[in-house]
Amino acid sequence: MSAHMLLPTTSNLPAPQPAPGRSYTRRPGRPMREQGSSPHEGERLRPLTRGQVEDRLQELGDLYAEVSGGGPWAWNEARAAFLRHLAADARRPGFSLLIAETTVLTGCAYGFPVGGAGPWWAGFDGDVRESLLRRVAPGRLFVVSGIVVPSRVRRENQGRAWNLARRLQRRLLADHGAALGVTLVEAWDVGMVETLRAWGWRSAGDDTRTAGPPGSCRVLVLTAGA
Repeated sequence: MSAHMLLPTTSNLPAPQPAPGRSYTRRPGRPMREQGSSPHEGERLRPLTRGQVEDRLQELGDLYAEVSGGGPWAWNEARAAFLRHLAADARRPGFSLLIAETTVLTGCAYGFPVGGAGPWWAGFDGDVRESLLRRVAPGRLFVVSGIVVPSRVRRENQGRAWNLARRLQRRLLADHGAALGVTLVEAWDVGMVETLRAWGWRSAGDDTRTAGPPGSCRVLVLTAGA
């Protein structure tokens, strides 16, 4: 089964607030107000081992739900969906997760390498697959499956090298010696496509919509170092 990009897209919603009588699992101590996006206040980036990912699953889920926005019900739904997506990808060979942090967790990105065969390619159009494999040496294609960053990173200074999302995706590819990043986006999710394009991603083919796995999706690629 192919993994589609997971990226919070509901940044226009208000910050979640606890509702009386409702289950709410926000971790205490996380600042509610977004910080400015100055490059001089850059987060530290570091990879987590598989064991560390397991230890911090709840914190990672809280981060995703918080940057997604919405009320308590939407917050808990987003959190659960993210953890299912992350757990599925964490079982893939070569899985890697990179976090950004100051005194608290502020973002993460994760993915896995792919070769010329494997379940990730299921349903791919043969021409698209061969086109991607011709562009890179064996073992140097890396699927970026998720990028989790605050809404300010998704809407401000997207083209700057110090933008947190750009730093995360660039470091993720560099850590694995990847020449090309690749991701899948649902064709209807125009907002996600536009955000990724602002971070340097481009269509894998000549058209903005490229045939991929079953269902309509877009295949986007990112050159290492972009």
